[in-house]
Amino acid sequence: MDDLQNWAEQELQRRGVKDLATVMDVAEQLVEFKKEFFQAKEAAKILANLLIMGSGIMARALVQAYRQALTNASKSGVAQETLQNTIRRASKTMAEPEARQILGVTEQSSWEEILQKYDTLFERNAKNGSFYLQSKVHRAKECLETLYQEKAQGTTGS
Repeated sequence: MDDLQNWAEQELQRRGVKDLATVMDVAEQLVEFKKEFFQAKEAAKILANLLIMGSGIMARALVQAYRQALTNASKSGVAQETLQNTIRRASKTMAEPEARQILGVTEQSSWEEILQKYDTLFERNAKNGSFYLQSKVHRAKECLETLYQEKAQGTTGS
């Protein structure tokens, strides 16, 4: 053991370390740090497991509550009414005045003018990333397109 200690002291002196006690203190601190690190790691594992278990319990509770709400709604007729309202809203088309207001055109505007306004507004909202506004602009164009096609068929059919 003395040979090992002598060798360690010589090696430390060669590397510029003057005091073996300082090295021992640093080694003890490293061992203590390692213990604390692994304790913290274990605590993190336990916390992660608790979070996963808790979220699983919450998910099951939410699914069960949703199923119960559907059961209650079907008994009271709310589900059927909600379905009918959804179908009614989905089948509604945009009104002509709303479409003209969105595109900023009048009843006297030509189809080319409407297309120009549509292209401008659609591109402007594409740059800013507003899908909702793009959809509104597109629905307005579709509404007016239907009206102009009906007018064109009415004038050619007469």
